[in-house]
Amino acid sequence: MIAATTTALDAAAVARSVKRLAHEIAERNSGADNLVLVGIVRRGAALAERLIASLKEAGKNGFPVGTLDIPSYRDDGKGAPGDPRLIGRNIPFSLDGKRVVLVDDVLYTGRTVRAALEALSDLGRPESIQLAVLVDRGEREVPIRADYVGKICARFQEPCGGTVCIWERKWAP
Repeated sequence: MIAATTTALDAAAVARSVKRLAHEIAERNSGADNLVLVGIVRRGAALAERLIASLKEAGKNGFPVGTLDIPSYRDDGKGAPGDPRLIGRNIPFSLDGKRVVLVDDVLYTGRTVRAALEALSDLGRPESIQLAVLVDRGEREVPIRADYVGKICARFQEPCGGTVCIWERKWAP
């Protein structure tokens, strides 16, 4: 039997959510010259790029963006075995003393974010780490919560079903 699919956000809702998330990030971190965005590979990295573009549109320029691939840090069998120090990343700046906004598309069990937090701690000592997600599905297995959420789609609010789909055409900056 195939799990039900629910469209959490269509293209217009994604665009609105990205713009709102960017404004919330800028507002909460106003005056911070040490803000960086790090997107979790794959869709979190694309979302981080969109957030940077939206921040630029709002006149907030100069925030570096990087990507983080965390399969070696996973604890749920979904990762690739191997030495975590061989992590796939493209972070061309130091994380020491930075305000890091970790970006992912969907927050569900929290295990991906837990792995990303562990990877970030191996890369430096940020001042703080904030989490931005497009969709929060709820039902955590670890105590993780997002600081910025595009849409809450938790079991007791608006059920998402078995699979969450975020529909949108290919976005190019």
